Amino acid sequence: MENEESKTWAMAGGDGPRSYAQNSSYQRGLVDVANESMSEGIKDKLEFNNPCSDSSNIFTFRIADFGCSVGPNTFVAVEKIIEAVEQKHQAQFRNSPPMEFQVFFNDVTANDFNTLFKTLPASKKYFAAGVPGTFYGRLFPKSTLHLAYSSYSLHWLSRVPDEVVDSKSPAWNKGSIQCSGTAKEVEKAYSAQFKRDMDSFLKARAEEVIGGGLMVIIIGGLPDGILMAQTSAGIFNEVFGSCLVDMAKMGLVSEEKVDSFNLPAYYSSAKELEDIIKNNGHFCIERMNTLDHPMMKMKVDVRIAISHFRAVFQGLLEKHFGKDDADRIFQHFPKFAENYDSVINGATHQHVDHFILLKRNIN
Repeated sequence: MENEESKTWAMAGGDGPRSYAQNSSYQRGLVDVANESMSEGIKDKLEFNNPCSDSSNIFTFRIADFGCSVGPNTFVAVEKIIEAVEQKHQAQFRNSPPMEFQVFFNDVTANDFNTLFKTLPASKKYFAAGVPGTFYGRLFPKSTLHLAYSSYSLHWLSRVPDEVVDSKSPAWNKGSIQCSGTAKEVEKAYSAQFKRDMDSFLKARAEEVIGGGLMVIIIGGLPDGILMAQTSAGIFNEVFGSCLVDMAKMGLVSEEKVDSFNLPAYYSSAKELEDIIKNNGHFCIERMNTLDHPMMKMKVDVRIAISHFRAVFQGLLEKHFGKDDADRIFQHFPKFAENYDSVINGATHQHVDHFILLKRNIN
């Protein structure tokens, strides 16, 4: 079965109560908790003594956010990056002219760039531009970026693996909507797709980032040896899948569409990420650690979790089920999920968030 949904799907646009902008507090928290690691990494590892940076003249430092969505999280991240870069530059070149910054905001073509640019901070210290298109391919000319950044975007796959929606395949994922980790053939298919996507991303960025340039990646993942099905996020996804099955039994949605629906997401271990990066060969791992998100210690508010889930997946569900059925699903899901509050909050494990600082190898 052909799978085009994840190629054109974007977070909910606008700035209303169901928008991603109003339902991405977890992602905003990641920006905050990653700031120390990112600032220290820039201070320690960013170098200006390369052909693209002449300390005697004003030069433009170019930053790209891959998977920016609609803000405001991307603006906060960019401001923190610029602050760290300026501090590093001023410490190294005390009498040099101030730097200029150009920031490129990238996401899929379906992203709400109108809302993004309407909400650009008036006090911004950079020249802004939008770059629509998939980050699994080239987006910029060679050696034009000094720093690449991607937060909570790379666990989204370019597509759901074909095998998991093929009823004749041993990896057919009937009865589940995610890579839960319990079915080995399904996990193998998802892992292979993730490796292909990450390698494509790294190869594309290797062409675009200057030698010695940096890349910051924040990505959802799993602790070593833990299955997605054992985490509260994985259990929440399974509850949503059970809701779809329940609705199919009642004739509210198509059973065939439920059987073929899978989330295009894969949460990897640190070891898996490390192996992919090393095998790619274009970047050196300068820093890799797990972020300590304060929300991980809090009880899951299922009502809020559903709002955040809808902001992320509304577009995907509309493409797969149709708009009317997608709306019907989110009308049914809150009541269905009420019965699973204790199950979701009874998870013995949580997913993790990996922070990775890479430096482009100088060829």
